[in-house]
Amino acid sequence: MDKTHDNKAWFLVIPVFVIVAFSAIIPLMTVVNYSLQDIFGPNERYFVGTEWFREVLNDSRLHGALYRQLLFSGLVLLIEVPLGVAIALAMPPRGWTASLCLVLLAIPLLIPWNVIGTIWIIFTRPDIGLLGRTINGLGIPFDHTAAPLDAWVTVMLMEVWHWTPLVALLAYAGLRAIPEAYYQAARIDGASAWAVFKYIQLPKMRGVLTIAILLRFMDSFLIYAEPFVLTGGGPGNSTTFLSIYLVKQAVGQFDLGPAAAFSIIYFLIVLLFSWVFYQVLQRVGTGDK
Repeated sequence: MDKTHDNKAWFLVIPVFVIVAFSAIIPLMTVVNYSLQDIFGPNERYFVGTEWFREVLNDSRLHGALYRQLLFSGLVLLIEVPLGVAIALAMPPRGWTASLCLVLLAIPLLIPWNVIGTIWIIFTRPDIGLLGRTINGLGIPFDHTAAPLDAWVTVMLMEVWHWTPLVALLAYAGLRAIPEAYYQAARIDGASAWAVFKYIQLPKMRGVLTIAILLRFMDSFLIYAEPFVLTGGGPGNSTTFLSIYLVKQAVGQFDLGPAAAFSIIYFLIVLLFSWVFYQVLQRVGTGDK
């Protein structure tokens, strides 16, 4: 007997499509429109094709910002992922102490991004900041507003402090999902702590670590508020990442055409690297099975 299908439920999806159209598709089409035209006023515009894309791709400032962004995102992943896993392994498995650790870890994630930058400005000031004054008191000159290396160290410390808890929470969730039977079998076999981590915990955390790596890469590649508030992209251009470069071009210089072209290139770069990361992690996971 044939079943009748009621497709009226699809009408419930229409509001979702409308919201997505207004919040994503229409703004994206506007950016594409700006990237292909030279606009002088409401009724004065000229089609320029790929001219803005060629101009952006040949901009040496963009090349420098892309290099700094790749270096920053790479360092973020190299530090935050192992550190987050180590924190998750050190946390108690259950009880009120586990709940306390989870609450304390979540605190940095609840602070608004612009407030994070303000906190670290005060914390690292060489005259009144706890960290800055302590480092200078040890005889080590430290000033993130004047020295590019100090600015990089400060931004990295801020980013690690802010987002390592996310990796730790995801890794902790993966660890708690491992059945106790695996650990019992490991104890019976006399497996060492390293063997348990390598052959039980790490493979079982692969899914959550894949999510953590993708989230942290995309977020670090799109970082703006924290370094902008902390250093403003300086000193010089030492901490001018891609997002800061884009805002300076769009708002500071009001070059809407090149800024629109660059934002599309920016989006494609993030999409490409995220896809590569996902494919690599999936192949590594398949190869280990």
